[in-house]
Amino acid sequence: MGKLYFKYGAMGCGKTTELLQVVYNYEKNGYKVILIKPKIDKKGDDKVVSRIGASRKVDVLIGENDKISDKVDLENVDSIVVDESQFLNKEQVKELWLISKLYDIPVITYGLKTNFLGELFQGSKALIEKADEIKELVTICQCSKKAKFNVRIVNNTYTCEGEEVSIDGIDSSYEAMCPECYISKVLKIKKI
Repeated sequence: MGKLYFKYGAMGCGKTTELLQVVYNYEKNGYKVILIKPKIDKKGDDKVVSRIGASRKVDVLIGENDKISDKVDLENVDSIVVDESQFLNKEQVKELWLISKLYDIPVITYGLKTNFLGELFQGSKALIEKADEIKELVTICQCSKKAKFNVRIVNNTYTCEGEEVSIDGIDSSYEAMCPECYISKVLKIKKI
């Protein structure tokens, strides 16, 4: 039976690079892969773009209210790979889980676990609840400790304000930080 996978990590941990390698490996071996990304992610327009320069055109751009089964011929696909899965809604995650089981299709999702406030995205929460396998991809903070937080930077200043979604490089930028640096540099808390 197919499985639903959720691979997550802080910014810069290599999620997209790994995703592109997975898609490449499936296709190299003759399998039909459908690459999906949410429309809300404007970075790369209709492409998945890695920070190291690799990219691939997506097969399906999924809108907030779209059903995946309306966009994908489930009888003619060997695997579904989803980038920026934190932007899915809980119904889309449930549908991916059902697809993995009812059609025996592996569904591999990549995304952030938490937003810039350290809170779960709706899609990530649903994936943690439904995924058969969850794997954290790791990156490091400037101080060399394991990064866990995605810190938003606006006008060269760390911020804890604004809309939940602000795509990297369009309205703001992001940095991965360990909990200690997040507390001291972003929250600016010394002791409680």
